[in-house]
Amino acid sequence: MRILHVATRADWEAAQTSGSYTGNSLSTEGFIHCARPDQLMHVLTRHFPSAINHVIVEIDPALLTAELRWEGSPEQFPHIYGPLNLSAVTRFKALW
Repeated sequence: MRILHVATRADWEAAQTSGSYTGNSLSTEGFIHCARPDQLMHVLTRHFPSAINHVIVEIDPALLTAELRWEGSPEQFPHIYGPLNLSAVTRFKALW
């Protein structure tokens, strides 16, 4: 199963230059927020109601170099505990 992450276009473009992605939550919360495909609409509606200049990043968990944990209650969300290596990204798509 693939997992998804919503990133700003600017952060995603910076990752292309640096070779890895940290987003804004790795330094403040210690992990990168992700979602299963069936959780994406809930995440977009709740946290990104006007997601202009954002991209959806699709990630293959088997290719991650950082630890992946499933956390939350009652619903489990995937969290990446470290930088996202770009080799784990299978594709990305711009939002609106």
